[in-house]
Amino acid sequence: MHWIHDLVSWWFGAVEQWGYTGVFFLMALESTIVPIPSEAIMPPAAYAASQGKMNVWGVVLAGAAGSTFGSASTWAVSLTLGRAFLIRYGRWFRLTEHHLALAEAWVKDFALGGVFFARLLPVVRHLIGFPAGLVRMPFLPFCAVTFVGSFAWCGILSWFSIATIGKRPDLLSDPAALEHVLRHDLLWFIALIVGLAAGWFAVVLYGRRRVDGHGGVG
Repeated sequence: MHWIHDLVSWWFGAVEQWGYTGVFFLMALESTIVPIPSEAIMPPAAYAASQGKMNVWGVVLAGAAGSTFGSASTWAVSLTLGRAFLIRYGRWFRLTEHHLALAEAWVKDFALGGVFFARLLPVVRHLIGFPAGLVRMPFLPFCAVTFVGSFAWCGILSWFSIATIGKRPDLLSDPAALEHVLRHDLLWFIALIVGLAAGWFAVVLYGRRRVDGHGGVG
């Protein structure tokens, strides 16, 4: 999608003018089915904040708030319009029936813990609001966990961005290169999150099977 590239390129030049509002708006889009990478949204804002043009924690907060708003919007769309609508029109935004089924199973199996870890993982974080709405996950707990996970992700991404751009300021003129470099630098973090999530999910499933095997608790 060329317009996505154009939007990101525009953002790199307009970050200081749009500031926190721009961070909120773009991160809200990033948390829907619009494929805007957070690795291209947060870095220029975080770096501008490190230069005294904004506040770093303000940037992180704006990003987390935008992510929560975007996910809450997809939650509401799913709850209101239902699965048939998402399957029919989601394919135009790369939301396939298979992806939706996997995400829905994730939310059913792991509830709020699954939502938290989803906010820290690539691809999954864009979709998590849809299955949460379909299974009618309570809105306020969903938003609270989404905000905490988004705040953690935006904080980590901002820290990495400042360090990365500080070493290579030329990346501010090339959104695609910056996104590539950050994703490479963040591989160890993603691997750590996947490992922690896998361990937590294994414990949850093991405990659930023990309870089922004994016919319930009590």
